[in-house]
Amino acid sequence: MRAQEFHLDERFEVLLRSSLRGDQISVSAADLRTHAIDQGPVTDYHEPLAVVWAEKVADVQAVVRAAAAHNVPLVTRGAGTGVSGGAHATAGSVVLNLTRMNTILEINAEDEIARVEPGVINGDLNDAAAKHGLMFAPDPASFKISTIGGNIATNAGGLRCAKYGVTRDAVLALDVVMADGSLIHTGHRTFKGVAGYDLTSLFVGSEGTLGIVVGATVRLRYLPTIVRTLAVFFSDVQTAAAGVLAIGAARVQPCILELLDGASLRELDFRNGSKLSLRGSALLLIQFDGLAAEQEESLAAAALEKQGGLVSREDPAEAQRLVELRRNNRGLDVDAENRVGEDVAVPRSQLVRYISALEEMAVRHGVDLQVIAHAGDGNLHPTFSVPGMDGMSLKALNDALDESIAKALELGGTITGEHGIGQYKLRWLPLEQAEQVLSIQRHIKALFDPQGILNPGKAITSATP
Repeated sequence: MRAQEFHLDERFEVLLRSSLRGDQISVSAADLRTHAIDQGPVTDYHEPLAVVWAEKVADVQAVVRAAAAHNVPLVTRGAGTGVSGGAHATAGSVVLNLTRMNTILEINAEDEIARVEPGVINGDLNDAAAKHGLMFAPDPASFKISTIGGNIATNAGGLRCAKYGVTRDAVLALDVVMADGSLIHTGHRTFKGVAGYDLTSLFVGSEGTLGIVVGATVRLRYLPTIVRTLAVFFSDVQTAAAGVLAIGAARVQPCILELLDGASLRELDFRNGSKLSLRGSALLLIQFDGLAAEQEESLAAAALEKQGGLVSREDPAEAQRLVELRRNNRGLDVDAENRVGEDVAVPRSQLVRYISALEEMAVRHGVDLQVIAHAGDGNLHPTFSVPGMDGMSLKALNDALDESIAKALELGGTITGEHGIGQYKLRWLPLEQAEQVLSIQRHIKALFDPQGILNPGKAITSATP
């Protein structure tokens, strides 16, 4: 059923307008189109019935209470940079946009924490923290435009995950509006704390299905004063992947450890006028930070030269350029019906096997393949594409995607490393999680959101009829 067949409930609208200004509510065709989807593949297109912008916690509570009173589905949204369809509008829904809640409430340099509203841009928080010699470590490729609330909703990762972990590792406390409009606080300002169940971690990565995050206390890290970068080129991507284990064996800890295959290097050269593919058929981009950065760089360089790598120590300007090229690589094209970027993770010991399997299945299915990876933690983003939109081409693409997921699970991996399930990956979730586990998650969802109005059809599967 299409959203056009639904109508905004007049009583619901009256409640909204009694609590919000007119410029916080829109039913314009342009706004509805803009808020219908995020950057993920679209499997079930619906335009929302309205878009609402919250500017304070009380606004969120008012919207949720109105939605609960009239059983209106709510899809909470930040900048819309997600790539799994977690912010796609659903049938009969209203989209709640939190980007106007964008105040950094506190930066405490002594406690090394920040308190922020959900609409704060990741990059803006880092700019503010840098004035205190600190940083917010999670750094998704979209950090210049993605919001902290969105990062929390998807448990976003990024290039620095190899050393600093993902968003969940940086979130200490949350303010959350529940499905009945009540406000709760979870967690603590301290780095340690085990009082009660860890509800903070439960909300992180829940994609707005359990509650709406309206505030966060996050841990900040020291901004490194010494940074060293290696660009190591190899004759093939398998040898580059094997280099990841060689770095581990050298007992050094990169903050960034990224892998790009030959097809990705050629694409970057085509798009940016660079000449990376002339230097090799695969690249490990490695960065060390901290007081031991120079020593770690030397140990890593020696280990990778033994692996046959062509090692280049990059000056700060070139290092920054290479990191930016890598950050932008995933965003070269938004996912479409004939091009899908995956987000799987495998144990690092299985990187070589998995990449070889991807190459074999791409040839067998007749699809194009590019492989980039946060290799330090085994998180790969293979992109499969086909030139046409005919039925045979799209079947080949989907067959390759299905097989890539199955292979990742066979090797002990997961169907999503950092992008979340959203709407797009629901079909694969039962392959990873047993029915008993899925049932427990449904019970948790029902406890937190009895009416099922918070981002329905996302993150967890429905019960089998």
